[in-house]
Amino acid sequence: MIIGIIDCGGANLNSIYYSFKRLGINTVISNSKNELSGLDAYVLPGVGSANAVMQCLKDKSLIDFIKNITKPVLGICIGMQIMYEYSEEGDTQCLGIIDGKIKKFKSDKSLTVPQMGWNKLLCNDDLKSLNGHYYYANSFYTDSTDSAMGYTEYGVNYTSLVKKNNFIGCQFHPEKSSVSGEKFLQYFLTTA
Repeated sequence: MIIGIIDCGGANLNSIYYSFKRLGINTVISNSKNELSGLDAYVLPGVGSANAVMQCLKDKSLIDFIKNITKPVLGICIGMQIMYEYSEEGDTQCLGIIDGKIKKFKSDKSLTVPQMGWNKLLCNDDLKSLNGHYYYANSFYTDSTDSAMGYTEYGVNYTSLVKKNNFIGCQFHPEKSSVSGEKFLQYFLTTA
C-alpha cells in the first residue's frame, strides 16, 4: 500500500509521513498529479489557511483531481475544512464535497481562539471505538451535520469527524495524538 500525501503548502507533511512510517505504510509526498495518480489512498494535510490551501491546489491543477478520487481520502484539520463548500477564512470557496460551511469560533473570556490542545471526540455508534482525546489546533469549525460521524465541544458542539463516500475528515491532528491518533490512522487504513 502507498498513500499519497498531497502537498498543499502546509507544514505538517513530515509528521504525517512519520506517523504512517511507524505503522509500516509507504507514502509519497507530492503536488504532482502524475506522481499521485494510481496510489492506494490519499491525505490532505492539516496546517495552513483555507484560502492559501485552495490557491495552492488551484495553482497545481489538483482541485478536479481531488474531487474525482475514488479511493480513500483523509482530510486533516484544514484538509477536512476544505472538503466543505465554503470557509469564512479568507472568504474561500472550497471543494464542495460535503454540504456546509466553515465558521470562525467566537472568542470570549471562557474560550481561547484558536483551540490548542487536547479535547474529546465523541463518535456515533458505528465508530464508538474511536472515542477519546485527540490534539486540536483550530480557529474554525463546522456545525454542519451532513455526513457527521463525531463531535467535539468547544464553546459549541461541532462536527469533528465526517465521512462522505470515500472522503473522511477529522478536525483533530491524528499525527499529534499519540495512541488515539495511531488508532485513528489504523481505522483510516482499514478503509483503503
